Amino acid sequence: MNTVAKLAAAAVALSFATEAAATEWNVSVWGKRRAFTEHVEKLAELVSAKTGGEFTMNVSYGGLSKNRENLDGISIGAFEMAQFCAGYHRDKNRVVTVLELPFLGVENLEQELAVSNAVYAHPAATKEMAQWNAKLLMTSPMPQYNLVGTGEPRDELAEFAGMRVRATGGIGQAFEAVGAVPTSVTSSEAYQAMESGVVDTVAFAQHAHLSFGTINEADWWTSNLNPGTVNCPVVVNIDAYESLSDEHRAALESSVPEALEFYLSNYGELLKRWDAVLEEKGVEKVVIAPEVIAEFRTKAADPIRDAWIADMEAQGIPGQELYDLVMKTLDDAKSGS
Repeated sequence: MNTVAKLAAAAVALSFATEAAATEWNVSVWGKRRAFTEHVEKLAELVSAKTGGEFTMNVSYGGLSKNRENLDGISIGAFEMAQFCAGYHRDKNRVVTVLELPFLGVENLEQELAVSNAVYAHPAATKEMAQWNAKLLMTSPMPQYNLVGTGEPRDELAEFAGMRVRATGGIGQAFEAVGAVPTSVTSSEAYQAMESGVVDTVAFAQHAHLSFGTINEADWWTSNLNPGTVNCPVVVNIDAYESLSDEHRAALESSVPEALEFYLSNYGELLKRWDAVLEEKGVEKVVIAPEVIAEFRTKAADPIRDAWIADMEAQGIPGQELYDLVMKTLDDAKSGS
């Protein structure tokens, strides 16, 4: 009986040990599964595979939190990982808003990834996110935003005056600088705002025009306005991250580059199909004249950049250093160095 009792005790102990070794994270995103979330899905897949199913992630599309409240949820430990966009609460993530300045000159997703990684690695970004008990894990690189709109195409700067546009962050500021009226309704609310006439135009990356249905209301799309993009980090709760075993932490960190590589490849396929989508939906592709873009840049880029730098420096954030870091990283990425 002693032997049986000892074996039973050992089995119970092993059961507890196995249970303790398992890690389950909840991940808060929003909308529906789309190109914008594929790196999160891939990360979950990779981490589970590398740990033999001991470290799993439950990706929830709006079931855990509203998109504007994901950083707050991370700060209180309501879930372990979340995605958010800087423009939703610019006062809470001031450092990364350097990446939302208009007309930075980013040309593709690889360059967007490079500048995001550089800023995320800066001590100022780490320090600010730590205030929310958050650690920057990876970005969600998106192409330059462009407009879809109803009615006659707006391809002259004067036609932007009074235009009601769904645009957040630096993009919203850029349109405001040329007389438009930006509104920061969430991505999930953009279709309804466009359908009801609350806005005339919506600024999104291609995947979002598809996912949130704004392309279905559109008469035209600007192919080359490229005023900027938004920056949407994926963060993890610091306490949850630090409580990971060495094995699980290594699985998480090693999976980030692989997940981002998959994201870039997947998004690239969407961009290849974009012209076919426009044709299928009867949306006119509008090419903005170079002189119009140059005028837009002159009115929006320099003043907004200078104001951002001054504002950050006044708050004790190295605005000029962060902007210079973005420019140097971008130059290096373009030159291949």
